[in-house]
This record gives sequence, structure tokens and C-alpha cells, in this order.
Amino acid sequence: MKINPNIFKAYDIRGIYPIDINEQVIKKIIKTIYFYFSHKLKKEVLKVGIGYDMRLSSFKLYDQSINSLLEMGGNVYSFGMVPTPTVYFSTIVNQLDVGIQISASHNPPEWNGIKFFYCHQGKIYKASKEMGMEEVKNLVLSDRIELKKTKKGNLYKIKDALKKEFDFAFELVNPNIKKLKIVVDPANTMGILMFEELWKRLKVEVIKLNYQLDGRMPSHEANPLKFETLKDLQKNVIEKRADLGIATDGDADRVFFVDEKGQIIPSSLISSLIAKEILVHYPNSSIMTDVRYTNNLKNIVEKYRGIFILSPVGHALITKKMNENNVFFCGESSGHYYFKETGGAESTIRVIITLLDLISKKNAPLSQLVKKVQSSYESGEINYHLPQNLPLVNLFKKIKSLYQNKKIIEIDGLTIENKDWRFNLRGSNTEPLVRLNVEANNENLLGKKLLEIKKILIDQGLTLD
Repeated sequence: MKINPNIFKAYDIRGIYPIDINEQVIKKIIKTIYFYFSHKLKKEVLKVGIGYDMRLSSFKLYDQSINSLLEMGGNVYSFGMVPTPTVYFSTIVNQLDVGIQISASHNPPEWNGIKFFYCHQGKIYKASKEMGMEEVKNLVLSDRIELKKTKKGNLYKIKDALKKEFDFAFELVNPNIKKLKIVVDPANTMGILMFEELWKRLKVEVIKLNYQLDGRMPSHEANPLKFETLKDLQKNVIEKRADLGIATDGDADRVFFVDEKGQIIPSSLISSLIAKEILVHYPNSSIMTDVRYTNNLKNIVEKYRGIFILSPVGHALITKKMNENNVFFCGESSGHYYFKETGGAESTIRVIITLLDLISKKNAPLSQLVKKVQSSYESGEINYHLPQNLPLVNLFKKIKSLYQNKKIIEIDGLTIENKDWRFNLRGSNTEPLVRLNVEANNENLLGKKLLEIKKILIDQGLTLD
């Protein structure tokens, strides 16, 4: 059996069903994941939690994955169809060794894939190039290991995984949410299950867009980071005079918000609101964000006497750094939000109920709340094509020479910082692209610096994507 090596990505395994990923391919991969963790964790019998999303191919792959784990002698805890954060949470609370989610997140419906991780002392360690992905890839492609066990494992069905995740989040936040009007757009994907559990617990008015669970994803791409997918949500918030709008991605581990004016709220401002609440209740806590946008969150953390930590981009790298540095909370620019209590993994529901609670107890519109924590303006990510004859290291060297009197940070690409502006350049893992993010203390300065940096990049031969 020939397996496409390109399905092994930086943080997960993804490909088109049934060309790249099918029942036979996933059987080998799942057994190899079990083999790898059995040796890594030095356990012959592993306890493995597994869930799946709403894609048309997911149940077949899930069913094959369970059988493969049982054949390897594993004790399997099946969570059923659940969002990805539920798999993280349930793997921890059931004190399991390994977790697997069958999902391709926001990718088109013909795609599918595998997210996998292991747990140790209540902390999650996600697969990445630095942890497990390369080893599993090499083992799968080498076809040199014997993937058989003599004694079949046991299957345990966990039917209330999502409910328990909600119980835990509500106990932590203890929200008192008033009757808000909320527009939601889960794009026919896993956010629907999360929202349905939420409405059972709240007395709110809900306007539902694209709310039929459908593996064909007929409405639009389930990727709220692409703001064009939020236009219908913005329109409905304004027309229905709602308090806010909420959009989730395909497997509900990311969330974006629209205020009562129909404006999309940058993730850094949502992070700032959450960090402020955390620092009021847990002083001196460590708060983290990725290198793309930092100033809004950093200023709030410093104001409320927290400890600010910078991280590279990428959910597996962030979770790892959180656990290494005992970080309480991290907000990422892409709409992932991570918490210490969930092993350093995402908790979308905790973000949502914290925000609804803030709007309720402050008795103020979302636009007003975010304005109070905003100290920086952001460009949004801009992609440039890197010419073949220009290595990324040479581009960075040139830019460092132009800004040698500024603060230079080389965590995940190149960041140049001044007291009232900063920018970050990162190379893509998969394409000849350079990603630019700029922020400044006011919009005029932001526009000025954006033009300045764009000119430098174009002068070096880069072109807009």
C-alpha cells in the first residue's frame, strides 16, 4: 500500500478521502500511532480516547480507527461525534494516555484527517514536527514494524463527554448571563453541538445561521479567520439588533466574535478581556500570546501585574510552551484560546461564556468593552510571494540591517519592535510565502509603517499574493 507522504503536516495528518486517506490508510496510521506512544510512554496497554467530526467520511474512519486500536490491544474510550476541545478535555478527565480526533478542521468536505496527542500529569502534548509527527510518518512509510497484538483491547463508550466539559467550564467561570440576543454561524459544522449544549443552560434569544449539521458544508468555508465568511453574520447582527455574533471553525477549536455594530473583534482584544478577568482573580499569573500581535494583550497584562510571555505561532507549540512555563492562559491571533485547566489545550466554550458574562455583568455593549482594552491597531495578515532566488534568511538579514537600531526578536521569524509600532515576518511552512503582520499605537502610524515595510519587501523582489 502506497501512502502519500504529504498528508503528514506540521501539526496533524490531512488528505483527501478516499485518495489520500481511506480505511486502509488510516488503519496503518492509527496502529502506528499506538505503536509509537506505547514505546514513548513505556506502556504495553494504552488507554486511548477518540472522537470524530461531521464529515461524510468521518464515521467510517472513526469506526476503522477504533477497530485498529482494539486490535493493537488498546483500551478505547469512544466519545462519539464531538468538537475537538471535547476530545482534549475528556482525555484528561478520564486520565487517558492518548487522544485522537478524526477531523480536517476547516478544510473542504472531501478532506479528512487525524489530530493526535498524549497526556502526562494532566497536561496535553500535541503532535507536531517536534513531537511525534516525523517519527510516525517515518514508521508508516518505512513499513518495517509489526503492527499486531495477541490480546484484543476493550471498548468503553463515553456518552456525556460534551456535557461534562460544559459542567467544568461553568463551574470555573460561574457566569450570570442575562437575556442577550446572539447570532451564531457554525457553518454547518461542529460548533452546532457546542451551541446546542449552551442553549440548554442559558435564557438567551438565538438567531441561527447555517445551523444544520452537514458534512457537505454547503454554506461556506468553516474558517472564520477568513473574514469574508463572516459577512452574513455581520449583516444579521446589525439587522436583528443583536448584542453580538459568534462564529466557529470546522471542529470548533477556534472562535471569532462580531460586536453589536457588526464589527469583527480582533482576537487580541478578546484575549485582553479574558486576561484582565483572569488577573483580577488570579494575580501574578502568566499570560501568553503568539508573535503576530502582542501589544493589546501585553499592555493589559502589565497593567494588571501579570507575567507576559511570547510564543511562536502554532497550536502544538503553544500548548507545549504553556505547559513548560506554567502559563494560565494564551490567546492566539487565529482565534485559538488555551487554558491551564484544560492541560494547555483550547476551551472554546470557556471563552464564549466568559465574554457573555462580561457583557452581562458590565451591562455594556461589546464594542465598549473592547475599546477599554485597546491600545494598538492591527493590519491583518498580508502574504507575499518570496522569489526563488531569495532565501528567507537573506531577506531577514537585509531587514535587520535596515532596523539595526530597533529591538530585534527572532522567535518564529523576524520581529522588529519600536516603542509605538512593531511588525513580524514569518515564512510559510508549506508555500514560498512570507506573512507580514504590523501593529501601531494609532491608525495613522499603522498606515505609515505598513507602506514603509511594503516598499522594502517589494524592493527586495517580493510580490503580493
